[in-house]
Amino acid sequence: MKYFLGIDVGSSKTHALIADETGNCLGFGKAWGGNHQNVGYDGLQNVLKESFEQAREMAGISANEIIGAGFGIAGYDFPSDRESHLQAIAALGLTCPFELVNDGVNGLLAGAERGIGVNVTAGSSNNCRGRGRDGREGRIVGNGPTFGEFGGGIEIAIKALNMVNYAWIKRIPPTKLTQILLNATGAKDEVDLMEGLSNEQYHLFPFIAVDVINAAREGDAAASEVVHWAGEELGWLAVSVARQIGMENDAVDIIQSGSIFEAGEIITNPMRDLILKHCPQARIIRLNSQPVVGAVILGMEQAHVDGYAIRDNLIRAANEIVK
Repeated sequence: MKYFLGIDVGSSKTHALIADETGNCLGFGKAWGGNHQNVGYDGLQNVLKESFEQAREMAGISANEIIGAGFGIAGYDFPSDRESHLQAIAALGLTCPFELVNDGVNGLLAGAERGIGVNVTAGSSNNCRGRGRDGREGRIVGNGPTFGEFGGGIEIAIKALNMVNYAWIKRIPPTKLTQILLNATGAKDEVDLMEGLSNEQYHLFPFIAVDVINAAREGDAAASEVVHWAGEELGWLAVSVARQIGMENDAVDIIQSGSIFEAGEIITNPMRDLILKHCPQARIIRLNSQPVVGAVILGMEQAHVDGYAIRDNLIRAANEIVK
């Protein structure tokens, strides 16, 4: 039997999965987020080891029985990051070939036909990665508002703050978003909120996006504007990367992965409309599998095994074992 490892390291959680060449998932492990920008490289190493050991023990195999491994890691953004990430992975004691990519690639490999197309990830923040038929790769920076990349939870929270400020200064009418941010931060009123955020006594968090989306569903005008804006911004990420890989005029698979898309049509409709305006043949697909499946397929590639031949089996098995 041949065994393969995939580890999906996000900013909020880490999943490790061990599968065989038939697509049967034998071991699963989980840990907290491991983005080195949040937890440092020691923190990354810890979540890799914790999740891997859980998966390995469940599978009942040793590290040297794994013949290919794939790692999709949040925060692995530039070539200069590679050596430090490799050092963290070395702690697992693997003897097999492996590859390391940004975690935005996991959804692409798991959801797109032969891993060709674009994956837009929207969770705590956002990311977008793509791969063309000719091997061309596309990407965004993946570091959020600093670079004008929006649509994830923290960006929705920041945009909601803009609206709360606009209501406070009487640029727009009152909005439910004001109470949402007061509740989330513990601020007494708008002045306290603005002062506390300015002095870093209060902080915004991605989970605020859930309440913003609910307020939009209830018809709050400012919240609706925020959510519509987020959907269009996610659409622009997809369009930009499709252009980079030369597939904007093709029937390109555009995968939607991440918790923000659980909001449904309120965010996916504006995203879809913008994408189809610029990529009229695009096929927009909600990821129906665990992203860690993409990491397993990446691991299979390192051992020259066609993971796409058994991807459906992998998806079914992973959806059953990943909790």
